[in-house]
Amino acid sequence: MILITGGAGYLGSHACVSLDAAGYNTIILDNLSNSSFDSIENISSLCKNNKPIFVEGDIRSSRDLNMIFKKYPISAVMHFAGLKSVANSQSEKTLYYGVNVGGTVNLAHEMGCAGIHRLVFSSSATVYGDRSIPPYTENHPLNPVNTYGHTKLAVEKLLNDLSLDKSPWRIGILRYFNPVGAHESGLLGDNPVGPPNNLFPHITQSLIGDAKSINVFGGDYKTPDGTGIRDYIHVLDLIDAHILVLDYLMGDSEDHLTLNLGTGKGNSVLQVIEMFKKVTGKDVPYTIMERRPGDIDASWASA
Repeated sequence: MILITGGAGYLGSHACVSLDAAGYNTIILDNLSNSSFDSIENISSLCKNNKPIFVEGDIRSSRDLNMIFKKYPISAVMHFAGLKSVANSQSEKTLYYGVNVGGTVNLAHEMGCAGIHRLVFSSSATVYGDRSIPPYTENHPLNPVNTYGHTKLAVEKLLNDLSLDKSPWRIGILRYFNPVGAHESGLLGDNPVGPPNNLFPHITQSLIGDAKSINVFGGDYKTPDGTGIRDYIHVLDLIDAHILVLDYLMGDSEDHLTLNLGTGKGNSVLQVIEMFKKVTGKDVPYTIMERRPGDIDASWASA
């Protein structure tokens, strides 16, 4: 049985469905701060083998985690729970450290107490920062330039320490570039509570009339068209990689993995907008705004 923290969110919801198809039973732990019960219902409707168990709770609560680990035969954890907005992290530093770092410290402690030592962690390409020129390999220098990236790197350091020497821990650290897209059913997707922070849901909301214009943050980056370049990977491809890593960690290997999850190709914000216009036949009005603090010019993976 696999515990999925943040399992009602964008990535966790897709993981639940794909894990069910792969033959795993799942438990969702989520505080619903950026998701809803609708997501739980949609996940359940898409799971063909076993419906996930849902527990409303928080990774910062030892009581919640202790209850789950005592009640259910958990063999591994996929850890998606956390705050993820680069811009918000710059103004809410203590909150981001409390949830992303403090929550993971608590999760790892309770896992260790329960004798559970297999963990797949949702990290980020923001740990690379802007010191090197992309494409980024896993061995590139780590130099995050925003609080969100600092929290992800702090957790990576913790997990690396846990796996030292003859440790029982088997950990996969997966550095995401930019997950996009949705389940083919249309029941799951990047549908945050409140205004979206990511490019794709901004564009889709504009296309269906929920927004008159989208904001493009920064038109003076050192890129061909002046807008930021990112590596956009489909969410289901991303989750397929998680399951491959989980299968690997559940085997006899003693490896500790750190892997990029990207396509190896970058696209600018304006290139993405133009592709949406081409595919839908609809205009996507946009306004060039000032840069957001913590953003960098370009980032794509050496996959």
